[in-house]
Amino acid sequence: MEHTDITAYRHPDHDVDPLFVKRWSPRAMNGEPVTPEELMRLFEAARWAPSSNNNQPWRFVYCMRDNPCWTTFFNLLTQGNRVWCVNAAALVVVVSKNTFDSGKFARTHSFDAGAAWMSMALQGTVMGLVVHGMQGFNHDQARKDLSIPFDY
Repeated sequence: MEHTDITAYRHPDHDVDPLFVKRWSPRAMNGEPVTPEELMRLFEAARWAPSSNNNQPWRFVYCMRDNPCWTTFFNLLTQGNRVWCVNAAALVVVVSKNTFDSGKFARTHSFDAGAAWMSMALQGTVMGLVVHGMQGFNHDQARKDLSIPFDY
């Protein structure tokens, strides 16, 4: 789903790569689907994000529209987000494992997952996709409905 080039309206205060200025999170989706290959490209970009001790604590739980799991994911959203997400091609829940494989607490797990999310968002911008992060969903219900383990 391509979006308008908004760099004409956004002006950085310092010289940065145009990719950063072009990335934004609009609340309008046109309903065009993404292919599984496109979604995997987003996840691959996230895979290359830096993390503490190369722990890569992030996991992406997702559902593409027109899939039987869609209702489960969509019903996790707040009413305000349902309005504009109805045309989303996919919904993705980002989770992070809060321990290392050794069991030791991973102090930077959420920071590392954020780096992976940003890598995914920038890849989406390169691909001309709308990638919009949000926190407006029922986190407790997501843990239950998506069978997210306690340590995530």
